[in-house]
This record gives sequence, structure tokens and C-alpha cells, in this order.
Amino acid sequence: MARTTLAGSARPMTGGFELAVWYLMRLTALALFVLVLAHFTIVHFIYDPAVQNANWIAARWSGAAWRTVDWLMLAAVVFHAFMGMRTVIHDYTKGPARMALTMLVYLLAFLIFAMGTMALVTFPDAVKVAS
Repeated sequence: MARTTLAGSARPMTGGFELAVWYLMRLTALALFVLVLAHFTIVHFIYDPAVQNANWIAARWSGAAWRTVDWLMLAAVVFHAFMGMRTVIHDYTKGPARMALTMLVYLLAFLIFAMGTMALVTFPDAVKVAS
């Protein structure tokens, strides 16, 4: 049984994993709203997109603060997107297909998150691009 909120979306009545995912979906949506709008404003309005290249990214990522903000955006996007896909899978499938697709979604989420994290962590501090 689910409880209806003012927005009309069903909230799990029981606690545990489903309720945690329900709350985290809303928190990541709010975090993404702030992070993505800030990212878009910084990249497209404050800095000139015509001068953005690999050196610009390397300079931006030379400090831990920008890498942390971009990593938080990556984490929020991956969680929000793949938990949304999990919800769709649980709405439209049953039985072994549900389990297989859910595990596939978890595996893909982990791989994308790991690749994004590796890119952020191992990106060289000084990239020299031939002009």
C-alpha cells in the first residue's frame, strides 16, 4: 500500500530500502537542479565557450573543489537516472525478467559511475594540446 503526497506520487508505506530510494530520488533531483544550473551558468555564461578546450578543463580541474563538485554531479545523475530506470522496470516487469533487468541496471550504473570517477581522478593536471 502506498501513501499519496501532495504531488500525487506514491510513497512507500514501509520503511527500508524502498523508502530510502524514494527520499533519495527527491534529494538527487534537488541536488541536480542546483548543480546542473550552476554548471551551465559557469560553463556557458561566465566563461566564453569559444576558449574552452582540454587546457581549460585541466586548469578547472587542477583544484580538488571543481573535481568534487563534478563528481557530486556525476553521482547524483547516475543514482537518479538508474533508480528511475529501476522504478520503470519494477512497474512493467515481473518474475525473473524483473530480477535480471534490475541487476543489469545496477551493473551498468556501477560501470558508468566507476568510469566517470576514474576519469575525474586520473585526469592529468596539465594537458598540452597542439594548437
